[in-house]
Amino acid sequence: MAITTRVTRALCVLAATSAVILSGTSVVSAAPVAPPVPIPTVEGTNDFGCVPSPEHPRPVVLIHGTKMDSTTWTILAPQLIEQGYCVFAPNYGAVGLLFEPGKVVWGSGDIPESAREVGGFIDEVLAATGASQVDVVGHSQGGIVARQYMKFDGGTDSADPSRNKVHSLVTLGATNHGTTFGGLQELAKLVTSLGLPGDAITPLTWNMAGAQQLVGSPVLVNLNAGGDALPGVDYTVIATRDDQISTPPELTFLRTGDTESVHNLWVQDVCPGATTGHLGLVTDPAPNYMVLSALDPEYATAHSAPC
Repeated sequence: MAITTRVTRALCVLAATSAVILSGTSVVSAAPVAPPVPIPTVEGTNDFGCVPSPEHPRPVVLIHGTKMDSTTWTILAPQLIEQGYCVFAPNYGAVGLLFEPGKVVWGSGDIPESAREVGGFIDEVLAATGASQVDVVGHSQGGIVARQYMKFDGGTDSADPSRNKVHSLVTLGATNHGTTFGGLQELAKLVTSLGLPGDAITPLTWNMAGAQQLVGSPVLVNLNAGGDALPGVDYTVIATRDDQISTPPELTFLRTGDTESVHNLWVQDVCPGATTGHLGLVTDPAPNYMVLSALDPEYATAHSAPC
């Protein structure tokens, strides 16, 4: 009895803490809602009149993570724009707050539906810019949304990879093979094994997108079936050893022997002393340097790593 009491108390504390961290102070409702106005944006992004340069002919599409929005990219987007890229950053997966009508949390809805949203946005980018392909950078869930779009919603063409809409995918702490959210998933399983309602923690702590990123979720099993990588796409997968959200962090790496098109990298491979966390993957100098270098290898030749 003492053991189950301690586990239950620990679970309640973790659930409450995670609910605040991942959801904010309001409960997220189950049904997606129409996005509010104004829509979050970063200055200089989503310029549909942008003409890609010969040096950077592919627009870059930045896809944020769970319960985040396009302002995730306030550090990286200006750097890309300064380098001469056309930069786009959609908001996706809006879900309403139960106790705050008219407000939403982005990146919270069904991942397959979010992938279709992002796919429609990329089609608009290609049509407006005249480009034949884009490069995509995805943080956390954003990497999964990108891969879902590429595999199931027209982002790639398995019969003719030269017709792929995505040329390169760079992911930052993406939950490619799921996450335990710092061990919280295992604690819920333990409580369930003791005959307590451990499964009840899932709707409390994680919204739909969060639950779909847990290790072994049907969405991830389907996404990774038949192999992680798709023909004709160049992949750079960036992880940090200090990630406490996408855990264990090595689950982000794509499992393939194709070292020509898949590059699994630690931030600490570039800057050994880096203490970058999950959110730091979009703000810290080292991972941003790695993104710029992945999109354009000449960037690394002209710039030293910011360690």
